Order: sequence, then C-alpha cells, then structure tokens
Amino acid sequence: MALIFLGAGFKPLIDTYLLKLPSQILFWVNMVSAILDNATLAAADIGPSLSVAQIKSALVGLLISGGMLIPGNIPNIIAAHALHITSTELARLGVPLGLIIMAGTAALLWVGVI
Repeated sequence: MALIFLGAGFKPLIDTYLLKLPSQILFWVNMVSAILDNATLAAADIGPSLSVAQIKSALVGLLISGGMLIPGNIPNIIAAHALHITSTELARLGVPLGLIIMAGTAALLWVGVI
C-alpha cells in the first residue's frame, strides 16, 4: 500500500518531467535502481500516462541495473548475506558486467528489437 501512495505522491513530478523524456534516456536514468530499491523506484517512476516504449525502457533498465549492487533488490541482499559476499566484491563484478549488459540492451532498444 505504501508503494501505491508513493507512486501517487510522485505523480506531479512524473507528469512534469518523466513524460517528456525519450524512452532511451529513461532507460539510463533508471540506473539509480542499482543504489535504491527497484520496487520503490518503479512505484515512483511508472505511471499510466507514460507511453508503452517509456514503460518498457524503464522496466528493462530497472531489471538490469538492479543486479549491479547489493541494495538494488531483495534477492541481492539475501544472496549476499547467505554467500558472505561483501558490497565491494559484488560491485567489482556487478558494475562492469551490468554496464556491458545495459549498453547491449540500449542498442537493442534503439533499433526496436526490444
């Protein structure tokens, strides 16, 4: 319920700024999800007034970048704890690999494959 209220609270901000962003930019802006929680950012970011291309780009960006760092999503936190992986260890592998995957996916988004 809190995520619904968060999304509703950010609606004026979304309508003012995010609606004007091209889907390719929205894809890269959502790399913030590597630091924040994906669910929180999706609730604040995704709205019915966005186009299908913008929503698709935002979600793909959230999915990929969320795996780059431990705080990105709950499974990262659980796996890091269970496997005794430090934030530095995951960042050394996750950030470069995530950036490569983001670049490849951005190219696919650009040509319209995704």
